[in-house]
Amino acid sequence: MTAPDPFSEAFIDLAPGLRIPRAALQWQFARGGGPGGQNVNKLNTKAEVWLAIDQIHGLSPAALARLRTLAGGRLTRQDQLHLSSTIHRSQEQNRQELIGRLGRLILSAAREPRPRRKTKPTRASKTRRLDSKRHRAQTKSHRRSADWS
Repeated sequence: MTAPDPFSEAFIDLAPGLRIPRAALQWQFARGGGPGGQNVNKLNTKAEVWLAIDQIHGLSPAALARLRTLAGGRLTRQDQLHLSSTIHRSQEQNRQELIGRLGRLILSAAREPRPRRKTKPTRASKTRRLDSKRHRAQTKSHRRSADWS
């Protein structure tokens, strides 16, 4: 009995209602650096993947904007995410690594950030700050010479 191939399904489910079609992933493999000794000179273990952002199902427009911001330099001019991995010695492990990284990136963009609440410094912290300023000024004033003539 063989284990099911994780790449045979039509979609990658990242979270409930959030998925990527496998056909939207464009893979490329090359000889890469990283661990593997002579293995890296013989086998195409480096994995690269491109994913068009508009192919991600279940992301709101705000989450897509967050994803574009989080992607940074990994976003191409064609609005595609580009990731590569040479961490592992095998092509399959690098492929799995990229799917995991892609999923984590998309999930972090899907999470709504908590709104920041304005805070004010407490009265005690204001007092401490002013006291330390006063103390520092006094220390510096004692360094001055008393004779100005």
